[in-house]
Amino acid sequence: MIRALTGFSTRHAWKVIAVWAVLGLALGVLSPLLMSRMTQSQSGDFLPRNYDSAVALRIAEENFGMKPDATTVTMLVARTDGRALGAAEQQQIEAEAAKLGQRRVVMPRREHEPAFLVTDHSQTPRIAPAMTAPDRSFELLSVELTGNTAQEGVQGVYRAFRDDARARFSDLGMHTGFTGALAQTADAADDDRTATLIGSALVTMLIVLLNALVFRSVLAAVLPLLAVGVIGGAAGGAVAGAASLTGLKLDASTPGLISVVLLGIGVDYLLFLLFRFREHLRARPEQSAREAAAEVSGRVGTAITSAALTIVAAFATLSVAGFGQFRSLGPAIAVAVLIMLLGSLTLMPALLAACGRRIFWPSRSLRRAPREGFATRFGDLVARRPLALLLASVALLGALAAGLAGIRMDYGQAGESRTAAAATATEISRALPAGVSDPTTVYLVAKDGGTLDAGQFDGLSRALTGVEGVGQVGRTVLSGDHRAARIDIYLNADPQSQRARDLASGPVRAAVATHAPDGTSGHVGGTAAVFADVATVVDHDLAVVFPVAAGLIALILLLLLRSLLAPVVLMLAVGLGFAATLGAATLLFQHALDRPGVNFTLPLVLFLFVVALGTDYNILIADRIREETGRPGSPRGAVARAVRHTAPAVATAGLVLAGSFATLATNPGSEQTAFSLTLGILLSALVLSLVTVPALAALLGRSLWWPLRPTTRPRPPAVAGETFSADPDPGRPARAA
Repeated sequence: MIRALTGFSTRHAWKVIAVWAVLGLALGVLSPLLMSRMTQSQSGDFLPRNYDSAVALRIAEENFGMKPDATTVTMLVARTDGRALGAAEQQQIEAEAAKLGQRRVVMPRREHEPAFLVTDHSQTPRIAPAMTAPDRSFELLSVELTGNTAQEGVQGVYRAFRDDARARFSDLGMHTGFTGALAQTADAADDDRTATLIGSALVTMLIVLLNALVFRSVLAAVLPLLAVGVIGGAAGGAVAGAASLTGLKLDASTPGLISVVLLGIGVDYLLFLLFRFREHLRARPEQSAREAAAEVSGRVGTAITSAALTIVAAFATLSVAGFGQFRSLGPAIAVAVLIMLLGSLTLMPALLAACGRRIFWPSRSLRRAPREGFATRFGDLVARRPLALLLASVALLGALAAGLAGIRMDYGQAGESRTAAAATATEISRALPAGVSDPTTVYLVAKDGGTLDAGQFDGLSRALTGVEGVGQVGRTVLSGDHRAARIDIYLNADPQSQRARDLASGPVRAAVATHAPDGTSGHVGGTAAVFADVATVVDHDLAVVFPVAAGLIALILLLLLRSLLAPVVLMLAVGLGFAATLGAATLLFQHALDRPGVNFTLPLVLFLFVVALGTDYNILIADRIREETGRPGSPRGAVARAVRHTAPAVATAGLVLAGSFATLATNPGSEQTAFSLTLGILLSALVLSLVTVPALAALLGRSLWWPLRPTTRPRPPAVAGETFSADPDPGRPARAA
């Protein structure tokens, strides 16, 4: 089927290119609009419905009218001279707040941007007095806006409101500060905008420069980016369309992650094809470029398909996860990778057939035998000294894996922040409890559905006040129908800290369970409670997803390599690479930089990306070793030839994918993910695929392919101008006569 698909694409190259161009443009234009409607950013929305904080969230929505997509910004208002607020100033603040609450905030738009492609987030904020500092140095206002905090339009509305409020209070001789999730996200986006643009430009330059250095060709340098851009546009539209049809809600970070993944693997797959295409044209100069493209695409297409299906299988296992953020991420990336696979088997072969030998212009490398370079010498070294290299690679990976000792999970969001929103939060915490801008809330309902009285919760309020770590307890607020009650708790700890999570999930929930009035049911919500529940569900998901994903990947390797031992070798190698990467991240962030721990999503993200994407390179080298083993000569000679031919493609592809992941560092709070994925891919490509796996293959010989062994096939024609040594061990061609 693969050869039929690639053969059709090379025979009808220009038609295939035209179809992809139309699909890429059309779906790429619609993708941002559909994605914005199918994303959500509240972690509580991704929890299973039976978790305590998820129940609290539903009570807030059903009984207190809280909107599912509501986000609260805390606005600080103080005198510019730093003096205490008087009664007159407080009246001015409340009067100005009332005016702001009646003004519709219009979402800013880009010039010449089609209105039908952008969701209008213009809205009228809900503003209410929140709290006054004990020393009357400032007053806090609660500003409720609606929308996903990650969406640019919602951030634009916030900026417009912030600037208007700042100007109005400035006229009154007062200064303002803003904090909260939306304020923090918008400030971080403003601060990192330049870094993001620079990061994107650098990875583009990296891809073009590497391709230009490797192929000495203008077209080969830019073609991968163009092809991936077209396929990526279609993939983004397909993911958004599938989510829209199924009602699946995506995490706000999913679109960006999909773009990075598709850029990395798309360029990888095209590089695999380009390297093999050039090798084939050198070996058979008399063959037409169209026939060569069909033959190469059919041969490499099998390895590409296996590599892509490995990624799809790994991410598809997330569908069994309990945490909704994981459960939505898996199918989204799986669909995107399937579209990239389809493009790799159709558009990319069509481009090779259409461009032919011109794709390597102005390089003349096709006209001469390749010189003996580093890849040849390195392949010889692996064949001669496999045990030494294997021990060295295992020692390196083992030393990094030792960092796993004492690993802790951090369930907070961003690390230390220096944004204006963070500065405002610090200013508030000097006079009020740290959790005043993001309280932990206790919701209570009558078990029989009856009405409640505020006085019956006085005992609970006193018990909560006595909990160590609780700075202040708000008054009991009843819902409009008196069927639910709400008590806000202001913790002394940062709501996103481990201390706050321990308080919410431990003493606070224990006090609610013990002191809630008879006949009522109490539930604890808020950021700290949500992340405490997230910690529980993620721990469960890790125990389920890891073995299921590993089993599926092993099954794909078994079908591709037709061996029982080879898949075990590859899985052990990538497992060691995963442990080394996570250990290195723990050493750097938890031990060296003294962070609370590694991000709670990092083990799963690393497992999926490093194991699944890293297996791509192992599949490529193992498939080539098997191919070379089927030719006359010793197994070590086969390993040397496989490394010689595959090392440039694997190294280049690994650097490109690592560079793509490195750009994630420009996103706020993504430093751990960027570092870990970059290191993991480099270890997978440069250590596991080029050292560990080939060394094991050289040591195990033909027994690696037990119980079936590759059948011996005639050696392919030699590249013009070069002759092969009679003894293929160590497997390199002799110098041209």
